[in-house]
Amino acid sequence: MMSYLQRIGRSLMLPVAVLPVAALLMGIGYWIDPNGWGAGSPVAAFLIKAGGSILDNLGILFAVGVSLGMSKDRDGASALSGLVGFLVVTTLLSTGSVAMLQGIDEAEVNAAFGKINNAFIGIFSGAVAAAMYNRFSHVQLPAALAFFSGKRLAPIMTAVAMLVASAILFFVWPVVYTGLVSFGEAISGLGAIGAGLYGFFNRLLIPIGLHHALNSVFWFDVAGINDIGNFWSGEGEKGVTGMYQAGFFPVMMFGLPAAALAMVHTAKTKKRKMVASLMLAGGFAAFLTGVTEPIEFAFMFVAPVLYVTHAVLTGLSLFIASTFGWTAGFGFSAGFIDFFLSSRLPLANLPYMLLVQGLVFAVIYYFVFRFMITKFNLMTPGREEDTEEKTAGEAIAAQSGKSKFAAMAATIYEALGGDENVTSLTNCVTRLRVEVKDMDAVDQQKIKSTGVHGINIVGKNNIQVVVGTQVQFVADEIEKLRK
Repeated sequence: MMSYLQRIGRSLMLPVAVLPVAALLMGIGYWIDPNGWGAGSPVAAFLIKAGGSILDNLGILFAVGVSLGMSKDRDGASALSGLVGFLVVTTLLSTGSVAMLQGIDEAEVNAAFGKINNAFIGIFSGAVAAAMYNRFSHVQLPAALAFFSGKRLAPIMTAVAMLVASAILFFVWPVVYTGLVSFGEAISGLGAIGAGLYGFFNRLLIPIGLHHALNSVFWFDVAGINDIGNFWSGEGEKGVTGMYQAGFFPVMMFGLPAAALAMVHTAKTKKRKMVASLMLAGGFAAFLTGVTEPIEFAFMFVAPVLYVTHAVLTGLSLFIASTFGWTAGFGFSAGFIDFFLSSRLPLANLPYMLLVQGLVFAVIYYFVFRFMITKFNLMTPGREEDTEEKTAGEAIAAQSGKSKFAAMAATIYEALGGDENVTSLTNCVTRLRVEVKDMDAVDQQKIKSTGVHGINIVGKNNIQVVVGTQVQFVADEIEKLRK
C-alpha cells in the first residue's frame, strides 16, 4: 500500500511541474495591471486568462499525469485513458446530470457535485485509468473485435470502470466531500495555529511522499480552501488567503540554505570542500525555486531529530506569517521566482516582511542546526566515519571515458544489482525510485560513493536514491544500460 501511494506521489510531480507556467503568466499579467486584473490592459488580460486556464483545470492535469506515471510503460494510451476516466465521472456527476437523474432542480442538488471537477477526482481517475491500462493493454480480443485489442482497449475499459465508479461516487462523494470540508474547516478554523499545524505535518510527510495528499486539501479546491487558486485569481481576503503558502518562503529561501551552511561548517575539514559543493547547489535550488529535497534528504535519515526540528520550525514560520497577515503565494514552490512574481498580486499583503522573517529564520536555523549537530554528534554530510570507499570524484574519474552522468549511472545501476535485480526504475524531481527483487543485493556504500545526496529504503523492495535536481540525466543514462 505504501509503495502504491508513493507511486501516486511521484506521478503527481509531472502535472505539478506545469504550475510554474501558470505562475509566470499570471504573475506578469498582474504585474502589468495590478489593480484592474486585466480590465485595463488587453495584454494583462491575455496573460492572466492563459495562466488561469492551467489552474482551473488541475483535475484534468492530475488525471492525465497520474495515469501516465502509474502505467507500466508510460505510453500515451494511458494518458488518454486518464482523460477519458475524468471526463466520464465529471460529466455523469455534474450538477446538471445529477439534477436530471434525481428529477430535481439544479439549485437543490448537493453542493458536493458542484465541486466534482477537482484534484482529488483527477487523481482517482488517473489511478483507475492506470490500473485498466496495466491490466488490458496487452489483451487480445477475438478476430472480429481485433481492432479494439491491446492499447485501444485500455480507454474503453477505463470508461466502463468509471461508469461503475460514478455510480458508487453518486452516494459516496457527498459524504467524502463533507468530511474533507469538515477537516479543512477544523484546521482553517484554528487560524494561525491551524496554519502552523499544517506546516508541521507537511514537512513530516515528505519522507514517504504523502505530503501531496495533505497539500491537495489546502492548496487546491478539494475542500473549498483552494489557497493557491484563490490567491492567484484574487478571490479571497487580503492578509488571509495565502496563509497556507506564505510561511514556506522564510524556510525555503533562507532557513534551509542556512541549515546547509551549518552542515558545511560542522563537516570534517578534509570533507568540507565536497560538502560545500553539495550544499551550495542545494541551497541555490532552495532559494531560487523552492526545491528543498537535496538539502532535506541530506539529513532526514541520518539525523531524524534534526528533521523533526526542521518540521517544527516550518510550522512556527507558517504560524508567525499567518499571525501578522503577511502573505505571498506560489505556483510551484516557495522560492524567489514565485515570491517575485506573487509580490504584486492583489492579495499579497506586506510580502517583503517575509524576507525580514526569512533573515531571522536563517539565523535561527544556522545556530540551531550547528548546536544540535555538534552537541549530539549527528552524522550529517562530512561527519560520517571515514571508509575506504571511493569518493564521488574518484568514482567518476575511474570511468573517464564516460560523461559525469553516464559514470554515475553505471556505478549506481551496478550497485543496485543491474538487470538481474532491478524490476522498475523511474524518477521524480530529485529522486530515482527503484523497485528491486532483493534489497540485500543492493550495495548502498557503492551508491553513496557516487556523491548522491542520500538513500531512502521505503519498503522491502523499494529504494530511493536522492540524486538532486539533475536526476533526469542520470535516469536517462540508466535507461540506456537496461536491457
